[in-house]
Amino acid sequence: MVAALEIWANLAIRWLHLIAGIAWIGSSFYFMWLDSHLRKPDDAPDGIAGELWSVHSGGFYRQMKFMVAPAGMPQELHWFKWEAYTTWISGFLLLGLIFYVGADLNLIDRTKADLATWQAIGLGLGSLVAGWAIYDGLCRSPIGQNMKLFAAVWFGVLVAAGYGLTRIFSDLGAFMHVGAIIGTVMAANVFMIIIPNQRKVVAQVLAGETPDPALGKQAKQRSVHNNYMTLPVLFIMISNHYPMIFAAPLNWLWLAGLGIAGWTIRHFFNLRNAGRMEPQVLVFGALAFLTVAVLNESARPKPAAVTEVPAYAEVRAIVDRHCVTCHARHPTHRGIPVAPNGAMFDTAEGLQKHAQRIYERAVATTSMPQGNQTGMTPDERAKLGAWIKAGARLSAISPPPCGEGSGVRFPRPGGDTPTPCPLPARGRG
Repeated sequence: MVAALEIWANLAIRWLHLIAGIAWIGSSFYFMWLDSHLRKPDDAPDGIAGELWSVHSGGFYRQMKFMVAPAGMPQELHWFKWEAYTTWISGFLLLGLIFYVGADLNLIDRTKADLATWQAIGLGLGSLVAGWAIYDGLCRSPIGQNMKLFAAVWFGVLVAAGYGLTRIFSDLGAFMHVGAIIGTVMAANVFMIIIPNQRKVVAQVLAGETPDPALGKQAKQRSVHNNYMTLPVLFIMISNHYPMIFAAPLNWLWLAGLGIAGWTIRHFFNLRNAGRMEPQVLVFGALAFLTVAVLNESARPKPAAVTEVPAYAEVRAIVDRHCVTCHARHPTHRGIPVAPNGAMFDTAEGLQKHAQRIYERAVATTSMPQGNQTGMTPDERAKLGAWIKAGARLSAISPPPCGEGSGVRFPRPGGDTPTPCPLPARGRG
């Protein structure tokens, strides 16, 4: 019952995280676009920085932006904050459910660091706090006044965090904590800088005082930072689907390269929205992506050579030893109530059906078993890979000829679809 509740909680929180993230990212992208399209008309009243007319869904809209703040406040003022708060809260709950409650399975890799559960959780939480403290300190320092210098230094901090975390956590756990650092910084920008500064400006206007323009400038700085961090953190959110990145040698470097690609693509669209078409920026982002792909493939170690293809019985023993505690009709691993992704290897048919997926995760990238908890050896991985590449045959004995039982179906070696024997030719009556 507890395991079932955990699955439903995972689904609910993940769905909420996705919905809130779409709302937050959408508003961020929209307001960056809006800022770049505002134009100050000739007859603009004093204090107006620019305006924009737009049409959507059959209606016309007129948006205006004040240089600092209006002379008075309207009765209703919408605050863009709950999108950010809900995204972070749901993301943190998901991080806790998967990587803290399930720390032994998903976060701790004892081949890297033999951590107790409380130590792993403490390091994870500490990385979030340290990430915000370093980022906020950089923003408040002279470095923060130079956008290019700040971007380079903050990027270096994130790369260092990625390198360090991949040395103590499971590969996927490390990636998700880098994403959590970025997400925490983005949400803290809203909670601790952007919204408080906006509240101060509103209070100053209501008190009849002249709003402090430095408050708006600081809030805008953090908002722009959030916009540029969006695409890298989105990649990290989906990186669990790509073990050739998170489970590969130099995974921290591939993460950095894809982060550059994401940042560059975001920069291209920000420039384009501002009326500056600079395709070389987009080309640079594409080259960064391709460079990561090529170097990643060349750096990945090749499985050890096997002189003889192992028999199915030997492969069966390897899979039973390392895989079926999770990938079975009735998993026995704590915290795994159902087979991940519905992949079950406890039958010959299931093993043959998922052979290619097993090769990708257990041989090509060695991302399974998670954290190599069962201690699968390179020799075992090589044998498993050799068997799969040879066609994943269930038996070294050839099936009986089709003449022995017309129409009887025999398994096709290396496939999951039985091959029918041709029916014998019938004589003409």
